[in-house]
This record gives sequence, C-alpha cells and structure tokens, in this order.
Amino acid sequence: MSTPPFPAPVYAARLHRAAALARETGLDAIVVGPGPDLQYLVGVEGDTIERLTALVITPQGAPTIVVPRMELAKVRSTAVGELGLTVADWVDGDDPYPLVAAAAGDVARVGVSDALPALHVVPLGQRLGVTLELATPVLRESRMIKDAAEIAELRRAGAAIDAVHHRVPEWLRAGRTEREVAADIAEAIVAEGHRTVEFVIVSSGAHGADPHHEVSDRVIEDGDIVVVDIGGAVPSGYNSDSTRTYVVGTPDPEAAERIAVLVRAQQAAVDAVRPGATAAEVDAAARDVLADAGLADAFLHRTGHGIGVSVHEEPYIAPGNDLVLRPGMAFSIEPGIYFPGAWGARIEDIVVVTETGGERLNLAPHALTSTSGA
Repeated sequence: MSTPPFPAPVYAARLHRAAALARETGLDAIVVGPGPDLQYLVGVEGDTIERLTALVITPQGAPTIVVPRMELAKVRSTAVGELGLTVADWVDGDDPYPLVAAAAGDVARVGVSDALPALHVVPLGQRLGVTLELATPVLRESRMIKDAAEIAELRRAGAAIDAVHHRVPEWLRAGRTEREVAADIAEAIVAEGHRTVEFVIVSSGAHGADPHHEVSDRVIEDGDIVVVDIGGAVPSGYNSDSTRTYVVGTPDPEAAERIAVLVRAQQAAVDAVRPGATAAEVDAAARDVLADAGLADAFLHRTGHGIGVSVHEEPYIAPGNDLVLRPGMAFSIEPGIYFPGAWGARIEDIVVVTETGGERLNLAPHALTSTSGA
C-alpha cells in the first residue's frame, strides 16, 4: 500500500487507545504481528512469514516496530512513517527477538496478537523470560467499536456488494455451472469497487444445504434455489459480506413459504439491534421466528459475526453471548435454513449499532429473487 487509507491522527488515536487498554488490563507490553490487528493499528498489511515483523506497544512509551530491512520501505509508506514511530530493523543472520525485548523493557506480563504464530511466540517468550498471553481482550476491545471513518468504509463496501447482487440475475440461469456464475460474480466484485475478492459462494440445489459449500461444476437447473454469499475488501481494507437467495425460474411453493419466514426472521434480528441489547438477544430474535414456524432445527449456525479489516471478528451474534451492544459495533445478521439433500437459504446484511438502534448497510432486495430459467 503506497499511502495509508486513513489520516495519521486516526492511527495515533488507535495506538493511544491500545496503550491505555494495556495499562488497564495490567499488561506491560503488547506484541502485534502481521495480520488484522497490525493493519488496524498502523496500516501495515501482509501475512506472517519466517522473518519477524512486530509492533511493540507499552503503556508508558512510544511504540516500536521491529521489521526486516528488506520490508523497511513498505512499512515506512504506512502510518508508521507518518507518525514517526521508532523502527528497529534487522537483516538475515541477526536475531530479531532482542530488539523486541529492548522495546518492551522490564516486563512481567506480555500479550501477543492472536495472529502471531508459534514460530515467533516460542522464541519471543524465551527471550523475554515470561509466559506470553493473548492480547485479544485489548485488541478486540479496540477493534470492536468502529469510528466514523471505519463506518464510512463499511458503508462503501456495503454499497459496492449491493451493486453486485443487483447484477446476479444477469448470470444465474439454468445450464450454467456454479463455477461459471462465480467467475462472473468475482469479476463484478472488483468492477464495482473492491480491490480484492475475499470469497464467492454459489450453492445451488442440494449444495445450498451446506452452509460452507463454495462452488463446484454442478450444472444449475430450472427450479433450483441458489444461495449467493459474496464479499471483498475495498481499497481501505474494510470488508463487505452479503448473502441473498435466488431461484432459477419458479420456486416450489413450500420452499418459497419457508424462505419468506427466513426473511421475517432476519428482519426481526435487525430490529432487535440497539445499544444495551445483548448479542444473544439479537440471535434469539431470529431464532424465535424460525422456531415458531417449526424451522428451529434447520438453523445450523450463529446469527452473525463482526466485520471490519477481517471478514470475521468480534462481536459474535450467538446464543449465550451476553456481550452488551454499543454504538459503533458492526456485524452481520445472517440466519439460514438448511434441508440436507434438498436446498438451503440464507439472508445476510451488515448492521452497525447506532445511538438509537441499528443501521442496515445492505439494501439489495431481501425476498427470494427469481431469475430467468434456461
């Protein structure tokens, strides 16, 4: 990435918040490796490799980033450069872990990001002389509450994926394979404003009963119910995720009736979103509608997941999760019903908690959408 997606003060505030949360939780340092947390905190993207990159945050001092010299130019093009963070670089043959220890200082409790692999966690713990723990409580709390800039990017992503769903009927017809339809959708995801395609699910007929089916060479038939679950990242790195259910031609009347119940269940959960409600209460709102219609056993998963720089992150909208919703939280609402050997359906929107309720970020039609037959 040549320039950070947000102004430097946005990242400065995130770093300050992480340091304050570390202090509140009694951590002497946090070590953040490549992954969503590093992207969120300073705009550095990329995956963990055998060469250590690590951001070290302490409650009392300025952050330091330890980075291979060969990655230095890329890192300095992010908020790291704009904020003037301390950079400790190293080359092959050096031991990078003392650089982390020097940045952390005298420590008793150190948290690490959950994306940092054992490849680095084990030698880092040995060098620091402490048992490392997950920094998830700190980093989760930071990322769960989206600021105005993040919500604007999620709106942008939602509009972009809505535009793709509006075009799905162009490609979804009998005689084509799931893979062929998925290829058209993937091309449109980029054309409509995403920089990457994160996933494309086209589940036709009995494949729709598998929530995690992706695509296959199955030929779509007239009358098929088809689940289309798609998402990607816009240039800032924030993600879209939206599911609609289609039918090729005329649906079976019983299937159409059950999908209408699913649409009502999804709406009930959206309506339940408000500050002070719990994640479990939102999940129950969808689940109760399906149970009243005798479809409780057909709902196989949680109602939703958080979204941001990761497609799946906190908060999780699931039974038993008593997390209290607060303004700025963003998550999917996606109940589904699944009938093995027959068909499945799912409806999904991203919703942001506002001061008074919830804002739905996906506006493409929710009802079962009929496309042309052969």
